[in-house]
Amino acid sequence: MTKPIHKRVLIALAAVGPGLFLIGYNIGTGSVTTMAKSGAEYGMSLFWALVLSCVFTFILMVAYGQVTLVTGKTALYNIKSEFKFGWVLAIYILIALIIGELLALIGVMGIVAELLQEGIKLLTGGKIVHTGWIILSVVPLMYLLLWFGRYKQFEKVLTIFVILMGLCFIVVFFMLKPDYSTILKGMIPRIPDEPGAFGLVAAMAGTTCSAAVFVIRSTVVAEKGWTIVNLKSEKKDAFVSAAMMLFLSGIIMAVAAGTLHVMGLKLDNTVEMIYLFEPIGGKAAALILILGIAGAGLSTIFPIVLIAPWLVSDYLGKPRDIKSPMFRWLMLGGLIFAFGSVFLEQRPPALMIFSQAFQACILPAVAIPIFVLLNRKGLMNKYLASWKMNLGMVAVVLFSFLTTWFAIAELF
Repeated sequence: MTKPIHKRVLIALAAVGPGLFLIGYNIGTGSVTTMAKSGAEYGMSLFWALVLSCVFTFILMVAYGQVTLVTGKTALYNIKSEFKFGWVLAIYILIALIIGELLALIGVMGIVAELLQEGIKLLTGGKIVHTGWIILSVVPLMYLLLWFGRYKQFEKVLTIFVILMGLCFIVVFFMLKPDYSTILKGMIPRIPDEPGAFGLVAAMAGTTCSAAVFVIRSTVVAEKGWTIVNLKSEKKDAFVSAAMMLFLSGIIMAVAAGTLHVMGLKLDNTVEMIYLFEPIGGKAAALILILGIAGAGLSTIFPIVLIAPWLVSDYLGKPRDIKSPMFRWLMLGGLIFAFGSVFLEQRPPALMIFSQAFQACILPAVAIPIFVLLNRKGLMNKYLASWKMNLGMVAVVLFSFLTTWFAIAELF
C-alpha cells in the first residue's frame, strides 16, 4: 500500500534529522548578516569563500558523525579520553566555544531588538521603544520556555517566519534577474584590497564552517540513536545540510549584491537590512523581513544558550537533561549576556561579524583532533578514514589556519 504524501515527507525529514537541526542553527541572524554584508560591500566577489566553507562543513560533519557512530561517544568526551592531556584541549575547546557563542548571542539579540524596534515603529506610525525594554520583554519569555521545556512549540512558530523570509529571498533573487556570469566569476578566489575584507572572509567561514556545529553534531547524532549501520544516512544527512546552507546563504548574498550593493549601502546599521526586500516593496515586505530575521535570531538563541550545558555534559559524559539544575543555571547565565548590546558602543552588525570571525579562530582546534582520531586504528577499526577523506581533511586544516590568520590580521 502506497503511503500518503505527507507521511512520506515526514519519513524523509526524519532521515535527515541532525542536518535539519544544524541548518536551523546555522542559517540564523549571523548568517543573514554576514552574507548580506558581504554582498553589500563586495557583490559576489567573495562567493568562493562561501562555497569552500560549505564544502569543508560537509567534510567535518561527516568526520564528526563517523567518529561518534563508531565509538558511541560524543566529541569532547572522545578528545578528552583519546589524547594524552586531552582534557586540556577539550577544556580549551569548551571555553572557546562558549565565549564565541556568548559573543554571537550579544550580536543576535542586538539585531533582533533593533529590527523589532523598527517593526513597532512601522506598525504604530513612528513610536520608538528602547531596545533595552524589548530585550527585557523577550528574555524572561525565552527562559520560561526553556525552563518548562516548551521551546519546541515556540520554535515551530518562528520556523514559519523563517520559511516565509527564505521564500521572499528566493522571490527577490529571481525578480532581480542576476547575471549568472557574475556569480561564476565570484568562484575565482580573490580578496578585495579594502579594510575589513579579511575579517569578512573569516566571518563567512566562522558562520558557515562553525566549530560549534561539528561538536554539537556529535551530540545530535548521539541523541538520534544512530549507530555505525547508519553511516550512509549520516553522510547523506551531512550533504543535504551543507547543500542547503550553500543554497540559502548564496541567495542572501546575491540579493544583497543586487540591492544594497547597487544602492551603495554597506550594512553598517541593522535597519539597512530592510532594503533587501525593496524590489517587493511596501510595509508588508518590510514586516516579513523583520519577522523572518527576528524569528531566525530567536530560534538561534535557543541552541546558543544550550551550548554551555551541552558541552559540559559532553565533556563529563553525562546525560543531557534540560530540566537539571546545571542546565537551568547555565541557561540563565547565557541569557543575561543578551543585554550586552545595550551597554556596548558597537553596532549589532559589527558585533555579529566580530563574533563570527572569532569562531573561525577556533576551527583548527576542532579540525586537527578529529583528523587524528579518524586515522587511529585502535579507535576506528575497519572504519578508518579513506584517502579521499584524508585529502579533504588536510584541505580543511589548511583552510582553518588561513581563515584564522585572516581573523587575527583583521583584529590587529
